[in-house]
Amino acid sequence: MESFIAISELMCLADLEFDYINPYDTASRVNKAVLPEFIAEGVLCLLLLITGHWAMCLLGLPYAYYNVTIYTRRQHFLDVTEIFNQLHWEKKVRFIKIGYLIIFLALTIFWMIWSIVDE
Repeated sequence: MESFIAISELMCLADLEFDYINPYDTASRVNKAVLPEFIAEGVLCLLLLITGHWAMCLLGLPYAYYNVTIYTRRQHFLDVTEIFNQLHWEKKVRFIKIGYLIIFLALTIFWMIWSIVDE
């Protein structure tokens, strides 16, 4: 779910860059998706912790820590007036998030297959 949210945010930012959408619509769409993304990551880390998957929980903690840090600094929303100045940075952040989530997914699938074969 988090990767779909990050991809949709990235698509909104790319549409803004190519002038297919105005800054207000881009900021409102991205800002609507930020809190569900944070909640999904928090729930995932909590579920991994509860179910005893310590290694996967530890791998998910840096992403959760980053989300908590930008939330507490109140930097999690895009500002309509500064969106063009922050566009390159915001796209870079979304690409890093997507890469992190792809690696996390690959490790999850690997460990799932490993546990099936081990039995």
